[in-house]
Amino acid sequence: MPTLNQAALDFLLNRRSCPAKTLTTPVPDRAALETLLTAAARTPDHGKLEPWRFIVLEKPALDRLAAKVEQRGTELGIDPDKIAKNHAQFANSNLAVAVVSAPVVSDKVPEIEQVYSAGAVCLALVNAGLAAGWGANWLSGWASHDRTFIRDALGLADHEKIAGFIHLGTETNVPPERPRPDLDAITTWAKA
Repeated sequence: MPTLNQAALDFLLNRRSCPAKTLTTPVPDRAALETLLTAAARTPDHGKLEPWRFIVLEKPALDRLAAKVEQRGTELGIDPDKIAKNHAQFANSNLAVAVVSAPVVSDKVPEIEQVYSAGAVCLALVNAGLAAGWGANWLSGWASHDRTFIRDALGLADHEKIAGFIHLGTETNVPPERPRPDLDAITTWAKA
């Protein structure tokens, strides 16, 4: 019979992300953040390839990214509302971690499985932050998919992509519960 970890199960059944725009200071210090990153790095990783890495973005770096979003969005002719939304994501944040998907050439582990692992790192980092009592949110946005932006602003290699920006801080407004998926509508039980 399995050993039940009721506290962990209750956390997972009740967890919810906190809107990034409601996060403020204080933010996790380096020691606290290293604990969260260590938890996230325990994500399933077929072949032990570590096909992801972290870029910790403190306030000055986030302000720099906010300015680059405005510049790049204007160059591309992006809708001003979309530029403003991505700008605010960085300008209003005090701490974020860019989770970089960095697939490794492998004969045994397909690239898609490595990308899935990077996505799992994002969720693990959000959950670690929430479990540690911080507010946490996983965001992306158009800028995270623009090759020029991520190369120039974050120094990513050609094969790397942003899996997500995980914003961390102190929650100022607990979000209300939202409707959750209808389990019966999304589940098929295959018995044979």
